[in-house]
Amino acid sequence: MSTATSAATQRNRPATARRVAAAALAGGMTLVGVGLTAPAAHAAESDISFSNVVFNNGKPIVVGISAEVEAPLTYTVKSNVALDSWYVDAYRSSGSTRYMLSISSTQWSCRMSSAGGYTFRACDETVTIDPDGMPVGHGNHLVNSDAAAWKTLGMAIKKNGSYDTDLLSATVRLQRASRIQNANASPEPVAKGKQITVTGTVQRANWSQHRYDNYGGRLVKLQFKPSGSSTYSTVKSVTASSTGHLKTTATASQDGTWRWRYSGNTTTGASNSSGDYVDVS
Repeated sequence: MSTATSAATQRNRPATARRVAAAALAGGMTLVGVGLTAPAAHAAESDISFSNVVFNNGKPIVVGISAEVEAPLTYTVKSNVALDSWYVDAYRSSGSTRYMLSISSTQWSCRMSSAGGYTFRACDETVTIDPDGMPVGHGNHLVNSDAAAWKTLGMAIKKNGSYDTDLLSATVRLQRASRIQNANASPEPVAKGKQITVTGTVQRANWSQHRYDNYGGRLVKLQFKPSGSSTYSTVKSVTASSTGHLKTTATASQDGTWRWRYSGNTTTGASNSSGDYVDVS
């Protein structure tokens, strides 16, 4: 087999691994919703272990209501037995059912090394998360309570057909996307030294209802970027109304672009509004 062919086989392995692992986890038992009723995972065995698990470079994964989201995943598999396939994923539990986070993954590379009778595979993948499709979430879609820290597990399928499922210490936080709509600065143009009024509406994804809802009471920054600059600076902070509406005034001193910036919280991702350029005469 050529080196190029071998590399391609490595990249394609996890997509197959997920299908095989799902069958192994189910073990002839019933698939419940989009989760798997599976035997309990156990502590890592001495022949296989997973470590160095990092989703999305350690940052929360922010998901909206429809678009699939891709996030990097890195981890290491250590084994002294022959493996057919393996993967790492994040999950939440409901009773005996585990709901898996990603719908698929692409393995770009696994750098292999050996020491002390073990093979080490340092793997880089891209996982795909679908807020409205199998096998993520409950009832075939994410729900608002899924905006939380998800636990992780590793699955390895051995060449002899047996498998090892290990619960891991790493977590990954999933956040509901926010957005700021209808940003507007007026009047345009405006005389230097006069007041402009800046408005907008802050919203966040409602996964349970497949829509964006106004997000009231948020502290949002009004920012300004002078003409010719690439950097925004914060002018003031404004608290949105109970219905998510934003409104404030500022002094127009020079040409430039105004925008809103919401910094997010533990369950909600950060976002910027579109910019509105104001000509100052």
